[in-house]
Parts: sequence; structure tokens; C-alpha cells
Amino acid sequence: MAATHGAEVLVASNRGPVSYELGEDGSLHARRGGGGLVSGLSAIGPDAGAVWVCAALGDADREAVRRYEDGRRLPAEDTGGQRVRMLDIAPDVFSDAYNGIANSVLWFVHHMLYQTPLEPVFDAEFRRQWASYEAYNRAFAEALAEEAAEGAAVVVQDYHLTLVPGMLRDFRPDLRIGHFSHTPWAPVDYFRMLPDDIARQVLRGMLGADRLGFLTQRWADAFAQCCEALTGGLGGTRLGVHGLGADAEFLRERAHRADVKERMALLREEIGTVPDGGPRRTVVRVDRTELSKNIVRGLLAYRHLLEERPEWRERVVHVAFAYPSRQDLAVYREYTAEVRRLAEEIDERYGTPGWRPVLLHVEDDFARSLAAYRIADVALVNPIRDGMNLVAKEVPVVSDAGCALVLSREAGAWAELGPDAVTVNPYDVVGTAEALHTALTMPVAERAERSGRLAAAATALPPARWFLDQLRELDAG
Repeated sequence: MAATHGAEVLVASNRGPVSYELGEDGSLHARRGGGGLVSGLSAIGPDAGAVWVCAALGDADREAVRRYEDGRRLPAEDTGGQRVRMLDIAPDVFSDAYNGIANSVLWFVHHMLYQTPLEPVFDAEFRRQWASYEAYNRAFAEALAEEAAEGAAVVVQDYHLTLVPGMLRDFRPDLRIGHFSHTPWAPVDYFRMLPDDIARQVLRGMLGADRLGFLTQRWADAFAQCCEALTGGLGGTRLGVHGLGADAEFLRERAHRADVKERMALLREEIGTVPDGGPRRTVVRVDRTELSKNIVRGLLAYRHLLEERPEWRERVVHVAFAYPSRQDLAVYREYTAEVRRLAEEIDERYGTPGWRPVLLHVEDDFARSLAAYRIADVALVNPIRDGMNLVAKEVPVVSDAGCALVLSREAGAWAELGPDAVTVNPYDVVGTAEALHTALTMPVAERAERSGRLAAAATALPPARWFLDQLRELDAG
């Protein structure tokens, strides 16, 4: 199955560097994304002959696959010069694999989100969806096997594609295969919630790789413990830790463009001033309405702060950007609705004619997020569990005057940022309220010093180097 003139470096991920929108006249419009993988592939240069394999996520993507060269390559002008192969996986198979298994089972296991008296239920419907997850992973493995040159390096991304390394190893034993997990890894007792055969299939699929990468040592250790309990160990697979950092150069340049400055002015107008004319303090959060991000408890903590420390009324505003996520799943729609309801309740209970306690925005707007970063006095990042959490790293990099960071100990970023953050237990609403008070009353000099150290730690492994380090370690094996 080896290609005679294939790519020397390949990346596989569910979402690729480009997505499409279909115009009313049938025209296709490409939208390019960013992130660590885009930066990493750009850093290795055009001579590496890299290929990115991804899935078509919707009807417009599928139309692009059919329209352009029978799906073998998307046009370079659409992809920013990247060589991209997008897979037209049957919509029902994709939905089962992506929504049914990846986002509703594996994500829930690794983030420990199940309400265990009622869920999960691994019934016949689960087994049917699991067969789709296998088919989805096999489509990636087959495409990678076709695209890869002899001895090529393949870096597979995340929980959507846990079976790909083992399948690809069967197809192409000559390849150097890596896999990187962008999520936490569940502790062994929680991981064993999966049916035994499925749990072993996931682990053995990943152990088909030469090397597995994780965001923190904690997640790598949890994976090793799962293997010890269920497969007898790691075999010859090596584990590595690569703590993805923020792209300081990009963020700082982007944060000072005109559109961000315009949004800063609008935000300051919305926030207003205290009755004596001074500026109000800001507690900023920017998240998707993802269950693991813990937005509801963050709002409850802010409500507790206003109730128990009335001196903060009229003097602080919670700027909460909570962008809808996975709205095709009912539990996410319900969670987003609860975020809205609680924000409105706080505003109604404590608000005055000149003060709105919570500024909630639910429309995704990157420029507005950067504006909020710049004016943040306090950043609230309190996930139940998170592989890394780049927001925790981005805010100190962009903040104009330096910000205090209230950070959950269950965020992967805590391993690097914990010493200079105000640490919280994400389930402890009273403790989080006290942490907000501590952060809001932190002396200006201390806040600036901490923020500077946070920014340095946050940018220690920028995206391009994060990707190149993984390639180097794969080569070193």
C-alpha cells in the first residue's frame, strides 16, 4: 500500500486548516483557520512535502471534495499553500463517529463528565456507533497509507483518531507514527467505565504509534496506568510531554489592530465607571459553552462574591464571553441556556440603572475576545478538567496592565502557571468567590510581576516549536 512518491511528513486531524461555505449561486468560499498545527506545518517549510489529511465537516466541505480533483487535493489558494486531502466520509458515519462516540463518549470519559447514576449506557446503539467510529478511523488510516512516502513521519491528532495508529501500522509498518492527545487522559478507574473490549481497543490503537504525546506529565502518567491495568504495559511505545504554549508574536500583533481597539472602546462604554467616576474592575472569561469549562459554577461564584462582599457592587463587571459549542447535542444546548439564564438572574438581582454586573456575549468574535484580554484585571479560568486551556496562557500575554489569573487546579495549564496563579478547586463555589476577591484586591505591583511571569511561562513552547519538537522526537526514536 506504500506510495512511490508520497509525502515525507503527514498530519491527520478531524478538522483541517480550511473549511468551506456554499453560496446561493453554488460558489464555494474557503475560510482558513489557524492554530498550532498550521504554524507547525508552515515552520517545516514547503520542501518537506507535507500533507494534511482531514475530514469534510459539512455539506460545503463535501462539495469541495467532489469538485476539486476528485478529493485528492484541495486548491493551494484555498489552503494557504498547504497540501490538504479532505475525506468525504458518509454523513451518517461521520455523525456517529464524531457526535456519537468522540464527543459523547471519549470526551466525557477523559473529562469525567458523566452523571453516573444515569449514564453512560453502553447498549446496542453504542455498539452500532462504535462500528462507525472504526470505519471513520479506517478511512484516515487508508488515506495516510496511500499518501505517505517510504519511512515518512505521521503525526495523528487527538481522541477522534485513537484507532488510526494501530490500523496504519498494519497497513504500513515502515512509517514512523506519532499521536498527540489534546485532552486530559482519564484515571484508570474512570477509563474502565468503557466496556473492557472497547477500552483495550482504544489503548491498543494508540499503542500502534512509535511515540505518544501529551500536554502534561499527569495525562501521560494516567495513560501509562491505563495500559498497565488493561494491556500489560506500553510495549515499545514511548511517551512524551509537550505543553503547547501561546503564540505571543501573533497575539500581540493581532491584539493591537484597529478592530480590537474599536471593540475595546465599546466594552469600556458598556462596563462604565463607578459612581465617583473611577474605572470599574473587570473579571474576564472567554470560553466555549463546553460542559468541562465550568461556566455555570463561575457565574455562581461571582454571584456569591456580590452577595457576601457587597462592597464590590457597582465596582466590578464580569465580562463573560461564552460562545456556543456543539449545539447539535441536546445537553450542550441545555447548558448554554443555563448560562444565559444565570447571567440574566444576576443582572436582575444586583443590577442598577448605571451598572450591569454581567456582560454576557454568546456570539464568537475573536477581536472582541482580544479586547477583553487587554482590559482584564482578573482572568477566570476554572474548568472542571482541561487538557491545557490556552485562554489561561493567552490573557497574561495580551493584558495591557497585567492581570491576576484565577485558575483551576484541574486545567493542564496549572502545571506551568500554578505558582503565579490564584488556584481554585473548580467545584468549590465559595472558594472560587474568595479567590476572585483575592485577585481583585491584589496589589498592582504584585499583579504586574505575576502577570509577567505567567506570560513568560505561557509562551515557553510556541506552536511551531511544539510541533517541530514532536517531529524531532519521532526522528530520534
